[in-house]
This record gives sequence, C-alpha cells and structure tokens, in this order.
Amino acid sequence: MSTGLLALLDDVIALVKASAVSLDDIGLQVSKTSTKVSGIVIDDAAVTPKYVIGLDPSRELAIIWHIAKKSLINKIFILIPMILIFGFYLPWLIKPMLMLGGLFLCYEGYHKLHDIFLPHHKEAQNVVEISADELEKIRKDSAVRTDFILSAEIVAIAYASVLETNLLNQIIVLLAVSLIITIAVYGVVAVIVKLDDIGLSMAKSKSKFLKQTGILIVRMMPNALLVLSYIGIAAMLWVGAGIFVHNIKVLEDLLHGLHLAWVFETLLQIVFALLLGFLTALFLGLFKKNGCTTTTTL
Repeated sequence: MSTGLLALLDDVIALVKASAVSLDDIGLQVSKTSTKVSGIVIDDAAVTPKYVIGLDPSRELAIIWHIAKKSLINKIFILIPMILIFGFYLPWLIKPMLMLGGLFLCYEGYHKLHDIFLPHHKEAQNVVEISADELEKIRKDSAVRTDFILSAEIVAIAYASVLETNLLNQIIVLLAVSLIITIAVYGVVAVIVKLDDIGLSMAKSKSKFLKQTGILIVRMMPNALLVLSYIGIAAMLWVGAGIFVHNIKVLEDLLHGLHLAWVFETLLQIVFALLLGFLTALFLGLFKKNGCTTTTTL
C-alpha cells in the first residue's frame, strides 16, 4: 500500500516537474515570438494615435478601448482559428501567406514615404460635411481595418515560430502573444494620446518644475507624433524586408555574408523593402491602368 502511494507520489512529482518545464518553454517561446513581431508592434503603436487626433478629447480613451477590444476579438476568434486550420490542413501555405503580408508591409511603407516626400494634390470635389459622430465612426472603422491587417501578420509570424510544437502549445503561445501585444500596444497608445492633456494639467500646477515640464510636453507633442510616425514607417519596412530575408535562404545567406553591423544591416533591409514596395506599386499601377483601359474599350 505504502509502496503504491510512494510510486503515485513519484508520478505526481514527475508530472509537476514536466509541467514546470513545459511552462518555462512556453514562456520562452512567448518571449521570442513577441520579439520577432516587435517591428509590427511599433508600427501599430505609431500608426494608431492618428485615428483619434482631432476628435473630441473626452472620447479618445473610449475610441482606443473600442479599437483594442475589436483587435483582441479579431485575433482570438478569427485570426488564431484561421491560422491553426491553415497550419493543420495547408501547412505549405503559411510561408507564402507570411511573404504576402511582408510584401504588403513593404508596399504600405513605400506608399507612406511617397506621400510624405511627393504628396499628390487632389482637387477638392464634392466636399460633404459630416458630423463629429460620423467622423468618429469612420476613424474607428479605418483603425480596426488597419489593425486587422497588422494583427494577421503578427499571428502569422507567431504561428511560424511555434509551427513545430504540439497544438496545445501553439494555442497557448498564440493567445498569450495576442493578449500581451494588444495590451502593450493600446496601453502605449492611450498614454501617447493623453500626453497633451497631462501636459496641460501639469502646466496649471503651482510647482515651477511641474509647470515647465507640462509646457515642454505640450510643445513637444506635435514633433513627437511626427517622429513616431517616421519610426512606424521604418519599423514597417524593416519587418516587411525581414520576412522576405528570413524565408528566402539565398537572401539570408547574402545578407549575413556581408558581415555588416546591425545598424547597416537594418538600413539595407529598409532599402530592400522600399524597392519591393516600389515594384509592387508599379505593378498595381500598371494593373489598374490596364483595367481602366479594358473597361474603356468595352
């Protein structure tokens, strides 16, 4: 009887140890996966504030909460099940999906830079005034669409990192990464969009230090948001190029064979991403032009 009990206790202890090791492995995988998607996270955090700028300040946090909630719902109930189904039935499709997402990031990054340095002026035609509520809805819908695309890329990269592990491990890591990243991104966004209010509040303080700090924050915010948008574009290009480089062995070997410092390697990847974005824009432009020509001919 006692021997059987001791054997049972040994089994329980062994199971606990195995579970602890498994949890450690999952924690390590979550950490590594979160690092791999850091570029997209930076871009997400940099892009989102523009959707609430210019709206009623009292609605800013409510709008951010709405976008964050939608982001988490999309990740958990749409994107994670979708990627798991693809991974189980069509595992060969994961890499092309990743690279297609990378190409989209390169195109978006190139397009944003193009608009900054070569803005195209359009004539204002059929200008329609809309209410504040309608503008808020348009902004929220646009933000949710952008987030969905970036979230899809995050989930795809996260899944590719745990592709060789068991199903339970994949689910836990994907859920953990989705939760951590959503909280981190929209927590940072909430702080960014409320910094000017915090600065204004501090500027009214009787303390000279707090007052001067508050004034400095208010003055810095426009330039800080501009810099943040540039960082977001750079991060988008870097991640887009990285997806191509790490999934095409020839490119990866070529890049590593140059033995460049990290900074120069990153800059080279950004240039490569801009080239991919330019070629994609060129292709889409020709496709659109041919489509228009065909329609006119018909």
